[in-house]
Formats: sequence, C-alpha cells, structure tokens
Amino acid sequence: MKADALQHLKKWPALVPVLAAAAVVFDEKDRALSTLNSIGDAVICTDSAGNITYLNAAAEKLSGWTLQDSVDKPSSEVLHMLDAKTGQTITNPLAKAIGENATLDIPADTVLLRRDGTSVPIEDSVAPIHDRDGRVTGAVIVLRDVSVTRSLAQQHERMAQHDALTGLPNRLLLNDRIERAIALSRRHGRKFAVLFLDLDGFKHINDTLGHAAGDKLLQSVAERLVKCVREEDTVSRLGGDEFVVLLSEVEPIEKAANAARRILLSVTDFHMIDDKKLHITTSIGMSFYPDNGEDAEALIKNADTAMYQAKKNGRQSYQFFETSMDTVHQHPNQGAPGPRGRPEESPDTPAI
Repeated sequence: MKADALQHLKKWPALVPVLAAAAVVFDEKDRALSTLNSIGDAVICTDSAGNITYLNAAAEKLSGWTLQDSVDKPSSEVLHMLDAKTGQTITNPLAKAIGENATLDIPADTVLLRRDGTSVPIEDSVAPIHDRDGRVTGAVIVLRDVSVTRSLAQQHERMAQHDALTGLPNRLLLNDRIERAIALSRRHGRKFAVLFLDLDGFKHINDTLGHAAGDKLLQSVAERLVKCVREEDTVSRLGGDEFVVLLSEVEPIEKAANAARRILLSVTDFHMIDDKKLHITTSIGMSFYPDNGEDAEALIKNADTAMYQAKKNGRQSYQFFETSMDTVHQHPNQGAPGPRGRPEESPDTPAI
C-alpha cells in the first residue's frame, strides 16, 4: 500500500480486521470463479425464482449464451432442453430441483437447443443450492457434451445389428423387425411375407475371380435388393450369399409374387465388377405370417425350405412354402416340383 493509505488506516485501526476479512472473502470468491472457469463441464446457477445468476466459460461455449446476456433471464429460455427421440421439451430440471428440493439426473437422450438453433446431446445432474439455514436459494446444473460418446455408442449398436460387408441389417435386427411386424399384424389383421434368397452358383465366382470380386458382387446385389422393395420393408443379409427380405402388408399375396419377380429380374441383369460383366441369378422361397409360422425362426426356416424347392425346380425362380412341398403353387417361371432338399451346384454356373 502507499504511505498515505497506511497512515489513513492507522487512524482507523478497527477497519483493519474488516478489510482483511473482506480481502480473504474476495480472494476465495476469485479462486472459486477461476476454478469454475477452468473445469471442462458447463456449470449454470439460478436463484430461487429460476433466473440465471451464473454461467462458467464452458457453459457459455456449450449454450451459446454469454454470462452478460443470460443473467436474470429465465433458465428455460437459456437452457432449452428436448427429448432427442420425440423432439418434445422436457420438464425444466432446474425448476424441478428447486421445487422438490432434491438432486436429480437429467433424463437420458436429452439434447440442449443452443442459442444458434443447433442441438447438442448432454447429460449430468442438477441440485438445489441452500443457504446456511438450509433454505433453498437456487439451483446449480452441471452439463457435459456427450456428442462423441453417443456417436460411438450408436456406431457400436449399428455394428452389432448390421452386416459389415453390405451395411444391411443382420439376423439380430431382422429378427427384431419380424417380431415387430408380427405385433402389428396381430393388431391390424394383415399378412406379411418373408423371402429367403440364395444366389445361384455364387461359389463359382468366388473360386474363379477371388473373394474380393465376390464381395463386390454381394454389395451390388444388396443395393439392387434395396431398390426393389419399399422403404418400410427390410432387406437383410444372413451371411455368405443368403439374403432375407421382409415385406410388410402383402395382401393380396400377389404383391409378394410381384416383388419376387422384380428381384429376379434385377439380380439377373449383369453386374459390372472390376471391369467385368458378371451374370448371376437367385432362387427365392416365401413364407407368410400367420399361415406359415408364428415367430421369426419358423418364418425364416419355412422360407428357406421353399427356396430349396425353387433351386430344385431349376433355379432363377420363386416358390411359396407349403406344409407338403408335393403340392406347391405353380408359377409360369417354375418347373415341376421335385423332392425336397438343396441341390448340388450344377455345371451351368453363371456366365462371366
């Protein structure tokens, strides 16, 4: 301090401890603010009325609001939180913590609508603030941006439910889709179809051109299958050269037959793989809910059985499942039914 200031203090000795205490309080407050601005999580405080009193630097960055612009504004205006799945505004967690005088977790799948209109997934908790007498004087919420974490979780979930080569749903997701279709069918009384596809002579292409070319052909077939069906249908790959298509609402059942014909024509058209025109065909078996099975396993199994018959009938055809495959439906593109079972690969392999 300057000399004249010291002389002034000597005249008022009682002020010295007061000023010293104030300096300590100021130092502690300054240290607390520095600490809050140093942490990575967003910290927002309100008064008992729910109006903003404080945002740290991370909160300014996360919300897009500055402390100066947000002070005394309702927390619901600064922190607009939505349910990520429904898009609906969630109950204000700060007001809820104050009203219930309880520490609360932010609901799962919550996103924060930032000041610029963009959204960011968040998580963490909110708690009431108390004075020395235990009265609620406000609330504090701590938020964390979990964009990376949720993105990784979604990627892992997708990897667990989709085929790595084609990106199509795998058996796990297919089973879930079929069970959902069963629930809807029971509710609305509508049939759906399961188509089991197996490429004819795919092994020959793998043996002749190598697995890399075979993989590209599978990807090409997958793309065509998706284009042959509606958005609400599901195309999945079980593995190898086997695909399953779930067709929703196929009454009359001729709709399923029409879809099968589109698939046969689309797959048969040549595939340009590594500057080579590859030709391949497919055999299709069909089962219907509830006529041919009441769960995913039975429907897939029976469609597979019908596909065996289609191969036995000469390939590049489709076949409806029947309890007795000796009385199968006949279609113009099918030959006479033969005994059950998957035929061996014949010499007339796909042209290259």
